[in-house]
Amino acid sequence: MSDKPTNPFEQMLKQAQDMATAMNPGLENFSPKGFEALWPTMPKEVMEMMFGNTVNKDGLDAKTRLLLTLAGLTCQGAQADSAVRQTVRHALEAGAKKQEIVETIGQMSVFAGIPAMTRALDLAQEVMGDNEDEDQ
Repeated sequence: MSDKPTNPFEQMLKQAQDMATAMNPGLENFSPKGFEALWPTMPKEVMEMMFGNTVNKDGLDAKTRLLLTLAGLTCQGAQADSAVRQTVRHALEAGAKKQEIVETIGQMSVFAGIPAMTRALDLAQEVMGDNEDEDQ
């Protein structure tokens, strides 16, 4: 078998990988999951300050904003694995129950389709599985 790409997309991807490896050999083993470790879960109070109460003290709370964000990420097809996992992690920190997270994702099946919902649920379960001892 040949290492030669068979279509233009594969060729472009191979060229980008070769270029990244040439510029920084460490990028050959790069994983986007590493970004998740760089952004720890923010405390609920910080999320409220940054995403809600500072701009509009009577507006949406951080938990609601994060559930809306999760709905949007699900509607996009749950393509941004790190973003979905981080949003679930932050929603839990902001006080969302696991059931609220599951219902938020499940509701999006009507708009995004079953495959997108299933993918988002799988990603959410990766995070929620780490928190088995927390409230449902």
